[in-house]
Amino acid sequence: MFNAKGNTSSRTAAADGGSVNIIGSGTSIDGDIVSGGDIRIDGNLKGSVNTRGKLVVGPTGVIEGEVHCQNADISGTVKGNVNVAELLTLKATSKLSGDLVTGKLAIEPGADFSGSCTMAGVTRPALHDSTATTEPQTA
Repeated sequence: MFNAKGNTSSRTAAADGGSVNIIGSGTSIDGDIVSGGDIRIDGNLKGSVNTRGKLVVGPTGVIEGEVHCQNADISGTVKGNVNVAELLTLKATSKLSGDLVTGKLAIEPGADFSGSCTMAGVTRPALHDSTATTEPQTA
């Protein structure tokens, strides 16, 4: 279902605007996810996540790839660059390895973050053209 990148991404974004998608613990997916709704990941994802909604990475969740979303709560592991339009929260159990661009950042004591951080006050939509640059906008 998720391995057919083009068909799944187009169908999912059109069909689920506003819904909540869950990748449960014990589930592994190789491929990219594009959604108009919220996503919770408690399993493993090797690929990018691009959503207009909120991304929640649970304590057992692992993402190896880029993340683009409106808001994010990370309790698990993310290996890759993260771009959050509004608020990124790194919970105490989170492990983030990669560069991040976010409007607002909250880091709980105990969170493990390795990379650079740009507070950009990003106002552009979370979904983006993969050929577009991720450089911060200036006012």
